[in-house]
Amino acid sequence: MKVLVIGSKGFIGKALVIYYQKRGDHVYGADVFGSDEKNYFCIKDVSDPFSEVFKNNTFDACINASGLADVSLSVKQPLLDFKLNTYNVLLLLESIRNFNPECKFLQISSAAVYGNPQVLPVNEKAQTLPLSPYGYNKLQSEFLCKEYVNLYGLKIAIARIFSAYGTGLRKQLFWDLYQKSKQKGPIELFGTGEESRDFIHIEDLVHALDKIIMNSSFTGSVYNIANGKEIKIKEAVSFFFEAMEIRPEIIFNGLTREGDPKNWKADISRLKKKGYRQTIEFPDGIKMFCEWLKKNA
Repeated sequence: MKVLVIGSKGFIGKALVIYYQKRGDHVYGADVFGSDEKNYFCIKDVSDPFSEVFKNNTFDACINASGLADVSLSVKQPLLDFKLNTYNVLLLLESIRNFNPECKFLQISSAAVYGNPQVLPVNEKAQTLPLSPYGYNKLQSEFLCKEYVNLYGLKIAIARIFSAYGTGLRKQLFWDLYQKSKQKGPIELFGTGEESRDFIHIEDLVHALDKIIMNSSFTGSVYNIANGKEIKIKEAVSFFFEAMEIRPEIIFNGLTREGDPKNWKADISRLKKKGYRQTIEFPDGIKMFCEWLKKNA
């Protein structure tokens, strides 16, 4: 299989490239960073950045792992977030429509489209009520995907990622905890600790995405990418520091950051039907992540 990963230098994109290389597929990467590596396209910030890629190459599948995954920054810079998470998807879809219409396109979206779900576990048919520009822009990218399925017959599926973590992640909760642990004194965190997330290790995440690539009908279907397990933030923090073998004082300040949801737990029945099974439990995944932090961060 010939696979193109857009955003191949990012956390998810890099893991996808490694996964498909190990499997023996023909893998191509694309990102905004310069590189002289083989099978890599440097995407320049121009009006039509993807056409040259698809004019001269055909792919069996394209996975869009690009974009800006920063809720707080999206609140401060909604235009930038729109460009990276919505407008660039439109440019990608146009290039595929014009030059490679048989290519399967997997759009990586986010659980942020749900906002604060009214019922848990949340399934793919639940009402979407985003809390941030990031969530709204990811939802708009989904609408674009469905437009290109219905009007142009493109082969598209959508993956809503919940809380991904693992080797190579240098942002979000656990990276923040690691950075704060280097400082003296108590560690202050937002919220109450009762907030919850549905975590998925990066290795399970790429397996889940591949199950969609191999088994989905690509008719605009949406899939939750998670493990269907709700873990409170205070429990996740405890697991992290246990694995790091330190015992700092933790203070939850009770404040909510703009755009942050309260509780997440995914219904992954649809994903399981495509063959996904969890292989890395959260405590084990955190230990693996902490070992990487100790050696590389």
